[in-house]
Amino acid sequence: MMDEKLQADIRDVDPDVAFPANQQHVHSTWARTFHSRPELYIQPETTQEIQKIIKLARRSRRRIVVVGCGHSPSDLTCSSSWMVNLDKYNRVLNVDHDRKRLTVQGGIRLRDLNLAANSHGFTMPNLGSIHDQSIVGAISTATHGSTLKHGLMSDSVKSIRIALSDGSIASCSPDDNQDLFRAALTSLGALGIITEVEFEMTDATNIEWEQTLKPLDWVLSRWHKDLWTNKEFTRVWWLPYMKRAIVWSASKTDKPERPPVSSWYGGSVGFHTYHILLWISNYIPRILPAIEWFVFGMQYGFSDNSVTSGIEPQRTGLLMNCLYSQFVNEWALPLEKGPEAITRMSAWINGEEGSGIPFSNKGLYVHAPVEVRVSDTSRFQPRPWMDNTNPNGPTLYLNATLYRPFLKDPPCHERYYEAFEYLMKELGGKPHWAKNFSTVTHDDLQNMFGDNLKSFLRVRNEVDPDGVFLGAWHRRYLLPADTPRFACEEKELARTKAADGGKNWFGDLTSHPRTADEKTALLSTEQGPDHDDLEDARRFRETSAESLFGTKVFDKM
Repeated sequence: MMDEKLQADIRDVDPDVAFPANQQHVHSTWARTFHSRPELYIQPETTQEIQKIIKLARRSRRRIVVVGCGHSPSDLTCSSSWMVNLDKYNRVLNVDHDRKRLTVQGGIRLRDLNLAANSHGFTMPNLGSIHDQSIVGAISTATHGSTLKHGLMSDSVKSIRIALSDGSIASCSPDDNQDLFRAALTSLGALGIITEVEFEMTDATNIEWEQTLKPLDWVLSRWHKDLWTNKEFTRVWWLPYMKRAIVWSASKTDKPERPPVSSWYGGSVGFHTYHILLWISNYIPRILPAIEWFVFGMQYGFSDNSVTSGIEPQRTGLLMNCLYSQFVNEWALPLEKGPEAITRMSAWINGEEGSGIPFSNKGLYVHAPVEVRVSDTSRFQPRPWMDNTNPNGPTLYLNATLYRPFLKDPPCHERYYEAFEYLMKELGGKPHWAKNFSTVTHDDLQNMFGDNLKSFLRVRNEVDPDGVFLGAWHRRYLLPADTPRFACEEKELARTKAADGGKNWFGDLTSHPRTADEKTALLSTEQGPDHDDLEDARRFRETSAESLFGTKVFDKM
């Protein structure tokens, strides 16, 4: 039941503007790693509705978190306060054919943005592994693809409009209000609600891709030669126990579409086989090297230099299948550090000498593959304040993925990530904002980002002095320890184990602390996914295992 004061505020603030709030929603990350039940879940359809939400939140001392598809497996989007979802605020506002730019509302999903662009002969110049995110979620967490010809996805953003904590709308670009622009490009949800994005496209085209199985030594020997420059797009999946890698590369082409050769193992057979084997490995971890050999041998061949290829539209050809619920821990570091990072991590995983990692690997076995990607943001200006890439040259991304078979955490999780993050820090790495980094502190990030973090916080505090957009994640990582509490800030109250193996997350507001009885009642509730979340998961599973035969699952991994 909504409290009477809040109901009165809703009637008083812009009474002719709708306030489409739901009190029964449960938010879950896509990977089911976290669940939280917001006080209100709000889906605005107009800019005026967004402004009303913000004015009400500030007046009633609530925190706002903006959520999309929930693909970040961390607690970044968890809240017991107000959750705003922009899925209904997703229109294309303008198409500039001469400059190849689309101006869109902040809630549009990347897949829909690309479809709209394609109808005008354009496509996004670069994509990450998925296209389910909203444009706002993608740019706000420094999303990237894998190519030295491109940088972050936000490098294609030419201007932004953002609703600030007083309800006003501010415009910013490289030439206008640049400090706000640099903060908003990787906002981490801490500035306001991005309402419009002007995005620069490129001409729509097909790409011809091929992937081949290579020895790891071959990959490392070509690292500083043409591994990353031979084609416009290149990424690598490293198989640590086999000491091999799948090298995927693609170039633009005028050739017609051509699907890859079908494989009996590449559909739901392979999908479910790997899933079941991963689940068994939770109880018998030592079989993981054999699982890696079998699963990837069945898909890519048991001998080196086996090749799969295809021709697809760029908007789909750059995507990959994420398979199952997972933890993802990705770091960005200078590209030249790659051979050392992979060699040392390989030595640690395989129990060999020379890793220099001061943690035992005894009895520890990990999942495959480790994703290896690249970008080059060094030529793009102005840079986002919270850009985690190398400012002086190309960037390498290493992503240590751990699957959660049937939503069960793997036993290697904590120790693997402790060792991985130790090495990444030693080599000058910075964590990906939307991923599962676990040993990072504010002091670490202050050392990594220096004056850029201070500049980001200065702008953030100027545009949101009451902390309407501040949560526990932001305080844990971004705010200095001596920062006073903000009036609307939300803090973490507790986490409890969820029935599906994830965590139930509970928050408390600075201005509305819960009583002891309220806390007891709250912590006794189970926050499982609601119907919409379950429906999204069902659709994803059906897409993941789309066909019994073919390459729908494991093509491009």
